[in-house]
Amino acid sequence: MAQYAHLSSRLIELTGTPASNGLKDLWGQLWFLDKGERLGRTYTAFTERWFTTDYNGYGLIPRPYAFDEITARCKDVCLSFNVEDWFDIAKPIVNTIYVDLPQAARNLYKQMEREMFAELAGREITAVNAAAKSSKLLQCANGAVYLDPLVESDTGPKEWRGVHDAKIEALQSLVEEQAGAPLLVAYHFKSDCARLRAAIPVARTLDDSAGMEQAWNRGNVPVLLVHPASAGHGLNLQHGGNAICFFGNWWNLEERLQVIERIGPVRQAQAGFKRPVFVHQIVARDTVDEVVVDRVQSKGTVQEALMQYMKRVKK
Repeated sequence: MAQYAHLSSRLIELTGTPASNGLKDLWGQLWFLDKGERLGRTYTAFTERWFTTDYNGYGLIPRPYAFDEITARCKDVCLSFNVEDWFDIAKPIVNTIYVDLPQAARNLYKQMEREMFAELAGREITAVNAAAKSSKLLQCANGAVYLDPLVESDTGPKEWRGVHDAKIEALQSLVEEQAGAPLLVAYHFKSDCARLRAAIPVARTLDDSAGMEQAWNRGNVPVLLVHPASAGHGLNLQHGGNAICFFGNWWNLEERLQVIERIGPVRQAQAGFKRPVFVHQIVARDTVDEVVVDRVQSKGTVQEALMQYMKRVKK
């Protein structure tokens, strides 16, 4: 892309999520516009100037002056347009459904949280670092955990074991409350998808057959299971429904926002519907689930501040 972008006399980039994971997302987008003139010739130069690392040495934390300096450098080539400033677009209605882990699952969760190691059904579960630990804890919060392979060199499908059905029962109740109205369900782990298909027989995935997107939009699919990483772009699902449920929560805000937007308020309005959008999120109480939800909300705050700063709308 850069080969042609830098040969062009004009380049226009469009994005609905310019800084979904924070200011660090901006360097690549600006580099295509100015070859690093504003934010640095390399990503390393960018991060060394405006960021520091967290206590793990992995995450990037903006320095106190980063927001003001970065936005000031970007403002001459960026502008923000929010459809809410021009049309009456309601925000999605967010409904958090809390569930409690059964005692056995809670014990497993606590052991993994404390020791980064646990045993389940005679098999080991190991987290080699903080990132792997958070993934294992989220798996446990959802209700199924991947096991360590019996042989280290094993590259086959990963085995998993179910540890509780609290979230599945909550989702089943939500499906009943929908009373036949279609529901989009976002999952993260393949084990969750398999469990959901077994527990909710009417559930389908986009890979089930050709034309599944069209079937959903016709209202023929009561529950459609989607992964935000693959379903977050290029799909128009607003005709099929106006409700989504996050069965599992994950750290990536951009994927979360994009999959919501498949049925989001703007798309509902474009399709001629005057109906609210419902975002349900099933959260396991006193687990990393709550941390993830809080974290993606704080990332959203950075993005909203950036969009407000860049706005060039004359009232």
